Amino acid sequence: MSHKCFKDESFETRISCPLCQKELIMTWQRDNIPYFGEIMYVSAKCPCSFRFADTMILSSKEPMRYELSVESPEDLDARVIRSTSGTIRIPEMGIVVEPGTVSDSYITNIEGVLQRVQNVLMTASRWVREDEEKFARSQELLCMLNEVIEGRRAITVIIEDPLGNSAIISKKAVASKLSKEEAEKLNTGMIVFDVDKSELAHDISDNVKPLGGD
Repeated sequence: MSHKCFKDESFETRISCPLCQKELIMTWQRDNIPYFGEIMYVSAKCPCSFRFADTMILSSKEPMRYELSVESPEDLDARVIRSTSGTIRIPEMGIVVEPGTVSDSYITNIEGVLQRVQNVLMTASRWVREDEEKFARSQELLCMLNEVIEGRRAITVIIEDPLGNSAIISKKAVASKLSKEEAEKLNTGMIVFDVDKSELAHDISDNVKPLGGD
């Protein structure tokens, strides 16, 4: 690869770390996803523990909503781009994954999204172990997710992003623009903090609302 080509695909910028004010290198990496378009990975990591990571879609910046009916094992393979500003919904289960203060962006598939939700639910179930009703609900949701992954239950996965940086890539996925009012109701999360999970076990990457109540 020539030096010019490398510069076209990857480059760096320098900013001040918002926590310690030292110089921080931000890396920008361009990529192309077949049948979808160009994306840009943006990342930075400081020795003081500050970390930033996001995935930006370069081909569309309008507020977008993607909906996919997950009905077969093939649907679990659908590509998912989830930016730090993306909200994930599974309406049949009452699950909403909103951007939080330590949200991370990622590219995965539908099964990967469900596994991430499973991990958060397993953590949440330990917090509500003393609440019999909420604990039972968390166990019910975990069973339902297992059934979906095993192809025994159909659900709908929805991703909404007011910044247009998230998407579900599938011929079955239905894409639509969000209205200004719909976009304004969504949370965004742009900065990712690297925390010691053993000390801050309550601090998770996303705000997940599967158990009702608060």
